[in-house]
Amino acid sequence: MVEQNLDSTFAALADPTRRAMLSALALGEKSVGELAEPYAMSFAGAAKHVAILERAGLVQRRKEGRQSLCRLRAARLKQASDWLGQWEAFWNGKLDALGAALANDAEGE
Repeated sequence: MVEQNLDSTFAALADPTRRAMLSALALGEKSVGELAEPYAMSFAGAAKHVAILERAGLVQRRKEGRQSLCRLRAARLKQASDWLGQWEAFWNGKLDALGAALANDAEGE
C-alpha cells in the first residue's frame, strides 16, 4: 500500500504546475479557479490537475455552493519525505567517506 501511495505521489509531483498548486495550498484553502489563475489554463485544465492531486491523496476537495475548494493533505508528502530520507542518509555516508578519502590524500602529499 505504501509503495502504491509513493507511486501516485511521485507521479503527481512530476508536473511543475501541480507542485506549484501544492505550494499555493500550503498557504491555505483555495478554489480550483484560484489555483488556475497564475497559469494560462482553463478551469477544466486546472480541475484535471486537482483530480490527479486528489487521487494521489495530496489534496482534499469539497463543494461549497458552486465552488470546489481544495486543501492540502500533507500526510502523503510526509511519506514521500520519509522514503527520500533513507537516501539522504545513504548519500551523506558516501559524501563523508569521499571527504575522508580526500583529506587522507591531501595529508599524503
